Amino acid sequence: MEKVILITGGSRGIGAATALLAAGEGYRVCINYRSDHVAAKRTCAKVRELGAQVMSIQADVSDEAQIVSLFARIDAEFGPVTALVNNAGTVAEASRVEDMSELRLLRIMKTNVVGPILCAKHAVLRMSPRHGGKGGSIVNVSSVAARLGSAGEYVDYAASKGALDTFTIGLSRELAGEGIRVNAVRPGYIYTDFHALSGDPQRVSKLEPGIPMGRGGVAEEVAEAIIWLLSEKASYATGTFIDLGGGR
Repeated sequence: MEKVILITGGSRGIGAATALLAAGEGYRVCINYRSDHVAAKRTCAKVRELGAQVMSIQADVSDEAQIVSLFARIDAEFGPVTALVNNAGTVAEASRVEDMSELRLLRIMKTNVVGPILCAKHAVLRMSPRHGGKGGSIVNVSSVAARLGSAGEYVDYAASKGALDTFTIGLSRELAGEGIRVNAVRPGYIYTDFHALSGDPQRVSKLEPGIPMGRGGVAEEVAEAIIWLLSEKASYATGTFIDLGGGR
């Protein structure tokens, strides 16, 4: 069976780093992105240089119709997805809860919670023996914010990642007998451009003194954990969380 990986939000940061490592592990790589065509093209070129088959597909993972089209195209060109990395996510500018709008909350919850659940749904329709599949692996990209709460900054983002953690536990138990493992990584302060979404591109550098290890992480460190969880080296791991927060 061909190994086919779908990485949502795969054009930059942790997603792109995961795509490059997956290329070296023999996967056919599908990079999903929402809007950054240039970054997706650049990451595809790097994956191709490593000798792997790669494609990029634009889709908003908070919209099920677009998810259906995304999976259908992968089916047609690469075959069914055997590994899913739910990496796409969003955050908003730092704010107290009394200043958060309904629109902001809905956007974060749709992208960070509804999107991963829907992507998992369509992956399971291909992985589960109940639907003719042969098993697979799912890794959800959560955050240490799920444990820490992000008080005074992003309690909505933290809540969305807490929901993703609960989903990871429940789905792992639901699918454990079907040859599908479901795990999660929880990054802390990682040097990616994700922090620009919160209005503070230099956030990691500013907060390094409060990290027990004294530095921010890099995307490749998170990607290594993701690839390990997807691999047969983690064959007895399901419902597992790997924290990558430098001690936070």
